[in-house]
Amino acid sequence: MSLKIIKAGIADSIQDAGRFGFQHLGINPGGSADIIAATVANALVGNEPDAAILEQHYPASSIHFTENTCIAISGADFGAAIDSDLLPLNTPIIIKKNAVLVFGRKSLWGCRSYLSVRGGFDVSRWLNSFSTNTHAKVGGFKGRNLKKGDVLNTADAKTNEHNERLLKEKSFIAYPWHTSIDNFYRNGNTIRIIKGQEFERLTTESKNEMLSGNYKIGRQSNRMGYRLHGTALNVTDTQQLLSTAISCGTVQLLPDGQMIILMTDHQTTGGYPRIANVVTADLPTLAQKNVGQTIQFSFISHEEAEDIYLKQQKYLMQIAETCRVTFRNRF
Repeated sequence: MSLKIIKAGIADSIQDAGRFGFQHLGINPGGSADIIAATVANALVGNEPDAAILEQHYPASSIHFTENTCIAISGADFGAAIDSDLLPLNTPIIIKKNAVLVFGRKSLWGCRSYLSVRGGFDVSRWLNSFSTNTHAKVGGFKGRNLKKGDVLNTADAKTNEHNERLLKEKSFIAYPWHTSIDNFYRNGNTIRIIKGQEFERLTTESKNEMLSGNYKIGRQSNRMGYRLHGTALNVTDTQQLLSTAISCGTVQLLPDGQMIILMTDHQTTGGYPRIANVVTADLPTLAQKNVGQTIQFSFISHEEAEDIYLKQQKYLMQIAETCRVTFRNRF
């Protein structure tokens, strides 16, 4: 089975759970910016968490389905529709052959949407991952973002006959189960952080400012990092640092006193002070923030961060297992 991009979106690409174990070689993990929405979308169609998935931004791609296909959409709501009929989010959906899926509105919440297909997209792995690395031009679909005319093959060829019986004369049909992702994301503008290795290099005034200030996500932000704009922070020691390992969520202080939060496509090392780290559980919330939005920081302990993350993962595993059992009983 396959689907065709008939109108290109903005930086839509094939991603997965990430490419790990190669950062010492200068290759970043990459992967889905919002791992929660990507994992939920995959779970809803019975896929494993690391199955290849389509990450979209608004305006998103318009897609022609060449065969009956089981999909799910999670993350931001871009008004997915077929024949002007809106598709539900976080629900498995069977799309009929020759239907065209369009996305007609910018989401009131979030900036990234994830579309999964049952079986995942049939693309080659590079270093144990399907994720697109646009800088190295490898992985995903030809190592690049999707363009008009691209044909994406899917790995599922088992449910087409069953889908045909269900669809009859309809252009799509939603399965009678649904999940909510609301509990995975924080309301408001607060992003929780833990202290970084060089936090103590900040002056007392800057430490206080970091917690009380508002920081706007700048236009230069992307999957590599979110540049923040607010009151400049100062350090007590201007001595240059050796480059050290960094990770997704590392908050670095730039020479002009502004901060940058490293995101999924971050570089592997950096020499700017690492003054904080966004807790892993809040990275999906941050990944759904739009340019121009304002965030605030709140410190928590390592122990609190671990507890929050474990609870989040337990809930995610429950959703995935429920979906697996449901699909196993259906097919």
